[in-house]
Amino acid sequence: MENNVMLSVKDLKKYFPTPGGMLHAVDGVTFDIQKGTTLGVVGESGCGKSTLGRVVLHLHNSTGGQIFFEGKDITHVSKAELHELRKQMQIIFQDPFSSIDPRMSVKQLIAEPLQIYKLTKSKEELEKKVKETMDIVGLASRLADSYAHELDGGRRQRIGIGRAIILNPSFIVCDEPVSALDVSIQAQILNLMQDLQEERKLTYIFVTHNLSVVKHISTDIMVMYLGCTVEKANANELFHHQYHPYTKALISAIPHVDPDDDTKRILLKGELTSPINPKNACRFAPRCNYACEKCHCEVPPLEEVAPGHFVACHRVREINGL
Repeated sequence: MENNVMLSVKDLKKYFPTPGGMLHAVDGVTFDIQKGTTLGVVGESGCGKSTLGRVVLHLHNSTGGQIFFEGKDITHVSKAELHELRKQMQIIFQDPFSSIDPRMSVKQLIAEPLQIYKLTKSKEELEKKVKETMDIVGLASRLADSYAHELDGGRRQRIGIGRAIILNPSFIVCDEPVSALDVSIQAQILNLMQDLQEERKLTYIFVTHNLSVVKHISTDIMVMYLGCTVEKANANELFHHQYHPYTKALISAIPHVDPDDDTKRILLKGELTSPINPKNACRFAPRCNYACEKCHCEVPPLEEVAPGHFVACHRVREINGL
């Protein structure tokens, strides 16, 4: 395994039992993330992108596959090993209000990870580190004794970021961290996260359904559809060349401010495939204009169709003239 790879995921699966059968939330996902970079994970609601991030962090146990962190297999770890791993792997949740304890003040919330790991020797040292972290994430010291309900969404999310970085992790899963915020606040939080990444050499998985956001922050982008990867490439490359019919439809849905832009919106029709006990076929086939008989009876492999550009589509070369 390459020394520069922070996280490597091989054929990762996560199934949930339901009364109707097994729900395939994540089904055979494979990727590598280089140190200090951001992998953007995009797709419709319910495609498994948030579940993927949680399985990587062991907030859900995997059903199958392997997870390597800095070269070490962490697919199955003990509680003690996981406790140590948490110092290096953190998460920023989507809803900053429901992810923090409303009975704790700002300084108590940010101090909690340090107290759990007993990383400070005195009350003064703890207070100093909390104040430093508040400064870093842009929380005024006068807010130290405030509670979450007294703050706006942007400040609440800054608390979440403060809690995530105070242990000096190297890897953070960002689970739609700006989707609940106003547009102007989104920009501030994204800039903060990029500054932190640059200063601390952080590695991110950035889960979002907002394509404009993912283009702004990502090094590489992985597009998911019903638990599977359909396309993965460098961010600039993906926005210039989409090869999978689903990715083409997603990119066409981005609003354009240029009145002369003649990009035509690709409308998807047809029924969504059920993620419960899916048959051995391309999951996108019922909504795809290019689907053939093979698409309905065989899962397409993820293959490299251009340098660093991977697509899972039986007809990818035919459709794109490759």
